[in-house]
Amino acid sequence: MLLTRIKGPRDLDRLSQEELDQLAAEIRSFLVDAVSKTGGHLGPNLGVVELTIALHRVFDSPKDKVLFDTGHQAYVHKLLTGRQDFAGLRTKNGLSGYPSRAESDHDVIENSHASTVLGWADGLAKANEVLGREDHHVAAVIGDGALTGGMAWEALNNIAAAKDRPLVIVVNDNERSYGPTIGGLANHLATLRTTDGYERFLARGKEILERTPVVGKPLFETLHGAKKGLKDFIAPQGMFEDLGLKYIGPIDGHDIEALESALQRAKRFSGPVIVHCLTQKGRGYTPALEHEADRFHAVGVIHPDTGLPVKTAAASWTSVFADEMVKLGHEREDIVGITAAMLHPVGLNKFAEAFPNRIYDVGIAEQHGATSAAGLATGGVHPVFAVYATFLNRAFDQVLMDVALHKCGVTFVLDRAGVTGDDGASHNGMWDMSILQVVPGLRLAAPRDAEQLRAQLREAVAVKDAPTVVRYSKGVVGPAVPAVGRIGGMDVLRAPRAEVTHPLGPSGLGGPLGDVLLVSVGALAPMCLEIADLLDKQGISTTVVDPRWVKPVDEALAPLADRHRVVVTVEDNGRTGGVGAAVSQALRDAGVDVPLRDFGIPQRFLDHALRKEILAEIGLTAPDIARQVTGLVAKLDGRYDSEPAAAVD
Repeated sequence: MLLTRIKGPRDLDRLSQEELDQLAAEIRSFLVDAVSKTGGHLGPNLGVVELTIALHRVFDSPKDKVLFDTGHQAYVHKLLTGRQDFAGLRTKNGLSGYPSRAESDHDVIENSHASTVLGWADGLAKANEVLGREDHHVAAVIGDGALTGGMAWEALNNIAAAKDRPLVIVVNDNERSYGPTIGGLANHLATLRTTDGYERFLARGKEILERTPVVGKPLFETLHGAKKGLKDFIAPQGMFEDLGLKYIGPIDGHDIEALESALQRAKRFSGPVIVHCLTQKGRGYTPALEHEADRFHAVGVIHPDTGLPVKTAAASWTSVFADEMVKLGHEREDIVGITAAMLHPVGLNKFAEAFPNRIYDVGIAEQHGATSAAGLATGGVHPVFAVYATFLNRAFDQVLMDVALHKCGVTFVLDRAGVTGDDGASHNGMWDMSILQVVPGLRLAAPRDAEQLRAQLREAVAVKDAPTVVRYSKGVVGPAVPAVGRIGGMDVLRAPRAEVTHPLGPSGLGGPLGDVLLVSVGALAPMCLEIADLLDKQGISTTVVDPRWVKPVDEALAPLADRHRVVVTVEDNGRTGGVGAAVSQALRDAGVDVPLRDFGIPQRFLDHALRKEILAEIGLTAPDIARQVTGLVAKLDGRYDSEPAAAVD
């Protein structure tokens, strides 16, 4: 096999055109076989095989910087830079599903958030200029979907300002991000794809005119001088050239020879150049090409021949949300959905099918989506903006200044909140409950099970004068966790066995003081009940409550905490500024002086691994937490035993 002979990019230099085509076929076969066993981003990588080969033949990585926006299409890049062991792809100690600096000097960007690559490229090109590195080049690959993001256009505006600073921008145009790319830019690129090119028109015109006596050559020169207007008419790439960017294309993204020729011309140019490549997501794999929703953008473990999942998927948090949104849509005509280029991943596809005139895909533009939602709410409807938790970070200012400041009734639904695992550091949704704590008036719900997700989504869309947030985990929704009572707005999931002298009622918890008040946040409820069981075996009485709405802190929590010796919070979010911090502040404000221990995610970037492996690594498991709480209670017992009896009350 040719692929096994490729240990680095320069091994490509000695391959003939025929061998390069053979290598491309081998890579596609390898990807289907490998990714079908582990899951991962299959469709995007099948679409960039020839493009990646051409990039590495033209540019000298790592001296030259080859950058990938988002990075989910970098599997081919990994194969060509010496990383061909895909057995542990996206698992602990295996290859990352995205570029990773820890893996290779050939990898530059690993944040995996779309529309950022042009900003990186601009900075790297400027650094080359400042340091006089004329023999260093920067090539940035960005998809047509990522070009819908505002950051991309901010970068283009800056890149175009330096007409003599070399930079190659490769637009990987497959008409898709997750699903089909939408919006004005998509329409413009579609025009470029489908209109006969200016160069072919000009070549034909030159051929005819040069055969015309006397006036032929002057007419051709006049025609060539007017090429800007003609280009706009024949192949309207003027949008890019108006920015001051040289445009090459469209190029067949599966023709290595054509790609190399275009990239070589762009590399020689002394300013910024766009190379527009037409590729096919899922290329060479029939099941992907026939999957209209997302062309196998990301798959689990599948059968390589059929593309069908090996295991039947259980009900997910996303599917519960999807079904409830359709029900709400039938009940309320004012509810609309918003997605940022992720209709299927966030579960709004069913709502879109039922209510096609009430769904808005804003492209990869979370900032615009949030502000547009504020406008929708001001106009009299209730928008539900469903987005991955990690991507809401981008729209924080809009949530704060456009939605919250104006008291707009907008509901943000955060999918994949908390530790997500296999997609790595940039995709863990561990920031939302911290950054949103500072937003005045915002209300944040963390449902523990499917029933609570349905209920709290309904409660959220009933709020008309403030932003609401409902956040939930990635993957399979757990079993129902029933409440045994309610205190204020909080559900009591467990009451101390020996200490309760009468049943829980609307007025709250009766009986003498308990040992531990355990505040369970969201999907960690089953684990918190396990913690309570372990504490019970140590003779430590525990009350477990689910606040349901973690912002604002329920007013009943402080009086309840005052009747316990220790308060413990457990959340699937960063510890800094999270729910634990908010509870601690609420207790201080209420004058409740009870020791509090908060358990959550440490504020560091977590490597890719299974969710359960990461939780074990950071100590967010029932045995780890129970052990520490037991130690804390034991210290209190020692202190109280040495004090006068009157002090123990």
